Amino acid sequence: MGATEDVFAVVPERDSVLHSWSVQANWNAPTVVGGRGALLHLADGREILDMSSLAECSNLGHQHPRLVAAIREQAERLCFVTNAWGAQPRAELAQALLERSGFRGGRVFFTLGGADANEHAVKIARQAARKPRGAVIARDRSYHGATHLTMALSGDSRTRSQVDPGAFNVHHVAPPYAYRCPFNSSNADECGRLAADSVADQIDRLGAGEVAAVVMEVDAGTNGIVAPDTYWPALRRHTADRGVWLIADEVMSAFGRCGEWFAWQRYGEAGRPDLMTLAKGLTGAALPLGAVVMSQAVATAIEHEMLYTGLTYCGHPLSCAAGVAALEAYADECLIERSRVLGASLLTELERMRERHAVIGDVRGGHGLFAVIELVANRDTRATHMPWPLTPAPLQALVDAAMAEGVSLATRGNLILLAPPLVIEERQLADALALIDRLLSRFFPH
Repeated sequence: MGATEDVFAVVPERDSVLHSWSVQANWNAPTVVGGRGALLHLADGREILDMSSLAECSNLGHQHPRLVAAIREQAERLCFVTNAWGAQPRAELAQALLERSGFRGGRVFFTLGGADANEHAVKIARQAARKPRGAVIARDRSYHGATHLTMALSGDSRTRSQVDPGAFNVHHVAPPYAYRCPFNSSNADECGRLAADSVADQIDRLGAGEVAAVVMEVDAGTNGIVAPDTYWPALRRHTADRGVWLIADEVMSAFGRCGEWFAWQRYGEAGRPDLMTLAKGLTGAALPLGAVVMSQAVATAIEHEMLYTGLTYCGHPLSCAAGVAALEAYADECLIERSRVLGASLLTELERMRERHAVIGDVRGGHGLFAVIELVANRDTRATHMPWPLTPAPLQALVDAAMAEGVSLATRGNLILLAPPLVIEERQLADALALIDRLLSRFFPH
């Protein structure tokens, strides 16, 4: 992918930093010193094409000039003031989010990232429902964060031993995983409806008066499940009919990742949640920021009550200035529409790839620049090479080979997760897909 001119002296961090989601003794990643568009610049002079937007968050690519300029200008004006005081970029960003989402009359609570956005959404939903310890329904094969409450919300086998969901009054239902439908349906649309029905059944078992909220990912997630289009509108009907708040976890799926400003908008008003959580693409990951956007009904329910929560840095002016600039960049550069068009082309190419490689059991996504390749040991039985969420050795070898050729890929278990920045050049995307095609032949020969 070329090389940068400067090679930096690297301060090693392998023995001093505790790295997340890593076995510390095995961590040995290169140092990133800069970036441009979809490219990362490494300290050793290499350029790497980022096909995952790092943690599916750098939607605007790296070092977007509009974000850099906004942060610099805000830093020169006002670096910090607490949430007890007003700050112009905070007000501007809140108003912009309410307008983009159509939550007029609602409110925005700013957090530091996605996990605390989800945690505060549950807290706010419980307060608005007058159920301070009310039940919350989430689903298996989901991810909402790594705080204790969000681990309880997440149906994540990696952290299941660390937390008791029951202690947080969290209840899980089966996911809308059409390729391996837990409801034994071979029809994707039916699987989506059955998964939504299972949420209704769980509410009815617990009693609607005992349930404060349902929290679900709308579309994309690192679990690799993309729900059928029948799922979300049915889920919205079931929760509304029972008077239960619906929280849409849009931390990963918003800001063009799934072809809309917010993934639920694909369904129009039939998909509108009561609250939604945001982070990642909210600032293009230039600075940490999360948000809970709530409807007028939720905001009105708590308008005259004390909100017993707070974060020192919530609504940090620097982060909010980056958020305002990010929303302007998405709009002015038509990146939401671009993601929708490129996502459709991406899925078409992956479907062609599936015809060439028996190891590809399923491809899904493509509403925007997010798609999943699910690898199998046997396409007829859908057997996997390794139990979830372990990664097969040939897949890890494929990832290492791609990095050696200048492309960074994200995987989880038997999945390849494709989520490049929305600014990726079409030739870069085509070259990366051609590389994956070649490496599948190499590491998973027929």
